[in-house]
Amino acid sequence: MKKYVVKIALIFALLALLCAAALPQTQRAAQVDARFGERKDVSDKFKFARIMHGGLFPGMPLGDRGMPWSHDYPEAGLHFSKLLTELSKLQVDFEDNEYIFSFADPNLFKYPFAYLCEIGDMELTDEEIQGMREYLLRGGFVMVDDFRGRWEMENLLAHIKRAFPEFEAKPLDVSHPIFNCFFSIKSLDVRPTYGRGRPVEFWGVEDKNGRLMMVINYNYDASDYWQWSNDPFNPIEETNTAYKFGVNYVFYALTH
Repeated sequence: MKKYVVKIALIFALLALLCAAALPQTQRAAQVDARFGERKDVSDKFKFARIMHGGLFPGMPLGDRGMPWSHDYPEAGLHFSKLLTELSKLQVDFEDNEYIFSFADPNLFKYPFAYLCEIGDMELTDEEIQGMREYLLRGGFVMVDDFRGRWEMENLLAHIKRAFPEFEAKPLDVSHPIFNCFFSIKSLDVRPTYGRGRPVEFWGVEDKNGRLMMVINYNYDASDYWQWSNDPFNPIEETNTAYKFGVNYVFYALTH
């Protein structure tokens, strides 16, 4: 009898492993790491959400010493969320670190603003591409940040084309409403984060009605300024500018 019990247990264990192997890497990681996904429903408030891409072994660090998509975590999201409460009457949840979702996680749809960074090595699965498309077309908004160079931009554009074959990413100028919906940003001529040979550009992807679904900070790293905004040696002017872009993005996302 004991032999049969052991065999049955082994069969169930094998099935569990096979089912886990069939899931995308990001989904498997979210299942085994308590730092990923929605810990409790706080969709009645603004919650800073981050998009993960690529696999992650359980227990690997997040933040500047971890996977590239987690850079500036968690300080950038916490500092930015705290600032939103000081500048506006938004109800913001900042008692806990930002939530981390894959595009394939249906709980992402509860949170209308998501942050995506370091997309140079991004390789989204078909399921994640479909999730990105659904999230943005249903009213979600993605801020792409912290990447540089032609190759990384081409990788991002290739993913956008997979998700939205009918749309294209286009450069934005200062007349776009996103730069004037809270702070009135007078110029997009900001100091390059990655050296003068890589000027900062702002791009966007619009839906069929002209709503901006995604804003792209090219050759810029706004969240790095957020992360170090409590450092007295961080340049004040550049930090304030980075916060202004982020605040405008949030208010555009919540009102369009």
